[in-house]
Amino acid sequence: MDRRGRKPLRRAWCCSFRIPPSSPDNPSIHHHSKSRHKSETLSKHSVSVPNSPQSAKSGFPIVGRIDPRRILSPGRVSPIDSDPTADIDIPSAPQLRSNSFRAPTPNLRPPPPESSAVKEAFDVRLNLRGKNGGYMIVEVDSEVLSANSAVFAGLIANYKKEEGGPTMEVENLGVFKDTIELMFEDEDHVTNKLKKIGVYRSIDILEVSAGIMFTKGVTSCLKYIEAVPWTEEEEEKLRSLFTRFKFDDAATRDILGRLYFHDSVDSQPNVARQLVWSISTCEDTNARNELKSLVKGLLCKSSVYEKNHLDPSKEDLYSVCHSCLGSLISLFQEASETTPPVRLMRKDMSKPLIERISRQVDNINWLLEIMLDGQVAEDFVHIWADQQQLLKMRENASPMIRYELSRVSAILFVAIGTRKLQCGLKARSGLLQAWFGPMLFDFGWLQRCRKGLDIRSLEEAMGQTLLTLPLKQQNVLFMEWFRHFSRHGTECPNLSKAFQIWWRRSFLRGSETYAIESR
Repeated sequence: MDRRGRKPLRRAWCCSFRIPPSSPDNPSIHHHSKSRHKSETLSKHSVSVPNSPQSAKSGFPIVGRIDPRRILSPGRVSPIDSDPTADIDIPSAPQLRSNSFRAPTPNLRPPPPESSAVKEAFDVRLNLRGKNGGYMIVEVDSEVLSANSAVFAGLIANYKKEEGGPTMEVENLGVFKDTIELMFEDEDHVTNKLKKIGVYRSIDILEVSAGIMFTKGVTSCLKYIEAVPWTEEEEEKLRSLFTRFKFDDAATRDILGRLYFHDSVDSQPNVARQLVWSISTCEDTNARNELKSLVKGLLCKSSVYEKNHLDPSKEDLYSVCHSCLGSLISLFQEASETTPPVRLMRKDMSKPLIERISRQVDNINWLLEIMLDGQVAEDFVHIWADQQQLLKMRENASPMIRYELSRVSAILFVAIGTRKLQCGLKARSGLLQAWFGPMLFDFGWLQRCRKGLDIRSLEEAMGQTLLTLPLKQQNVLFMEWFRHFSRHGTECPNLSKAFQIWWRRSFLRGSETYAIESR
């Protein structure tokens, strides 16, 4: 007691760093028998506690020399007691050093270091070993430690029965130190500290708190993490943590609601199908183009996202595709004035006919790209080759409209010619017989209105697709191209390279072919 009759206030905790072996900078000499006795004492109380992974933002710098001082209170530095029973011999390893370690009890006025109250407050010493070789000694009030952690309560009970202090192996000394600090803070101060360190570090503290059964730390971390946005890295870190630790359902319900669907997969609507349908009926050009790029990136096979059941099925894609084809046929009927007046009145006349036709072609090509990525586009080759009604109406349509149909054919030719689409001979033959002629007539318009189409790639792919047919069919189609090219020149695709290959295979090697057949 002081002169005023008041009891001295107790200190909460402190931290010290020591150099295990003797050296000229550390004259402390221990006898061999005492060192052996201390090592045996530590091994009796060693325990490994689950901890968070090493973070690039945590920990202390590794140095070769340790300042043999400990921080007993804010602003006060006192040398470590020379009591031989408190010294610990540690094998040579990289050491940690911190500039200062302030006690988290700013409202308490600490007594002088030499006061007996200090020795009473720091009645337990934690020997923390890092998996990276670091070492830290923390002296704390055993009452606070036991009241906040069931794991520490058991360790301290054993520590008081035997000589020495508990030794714990942790993965990240910095995170473990921050977690212990929270035990000496009230709830408001804990929340403020979590706000300062951010979500990533708070997840680390949550993991340590769960490992040592520190309830206040777990509750505070969960409350803070649920209330703020996460980065994708933080989200994955949370998912990993929840697979390894079981928390109270009431405390984690809202967090889990942001990570997982609580309902079963079967009860969830087919989101991908709804997205595809919505885009196919979108009328705003800018919004439609933006959404197409977004959804295609999410659904493609190379997407970084795990799609699982969200992939649109083949039936869904073809269902939307048939709907677009039906709309395209109606629009060509309107263009050829073969649609009954009653049906024309029901149509959306707010946009020009050319724009509405182009929108449906864009939809078909977009769906076709998704099918090609999913390797389910083979059936579409048969469907497009069988569009006799469109082919008939195309003959009477304006070139400004009819060339839109060749944009669909161009996507198929490029896919087959570049080996992205494999289909049978019957499908390839039907496609070329139906749409090769229209492509020759519409090529000039395709050159002027490319809409993202690579003309050189198209010419190369058309030639390669022709070369996949039997020579007899190649003969008919190449001669048709030759006549058209001689009349229209650059308004016709240049298939000269493929034509030369066909000529060499058909005539220059004709004698060899005849010899083989005669055998």
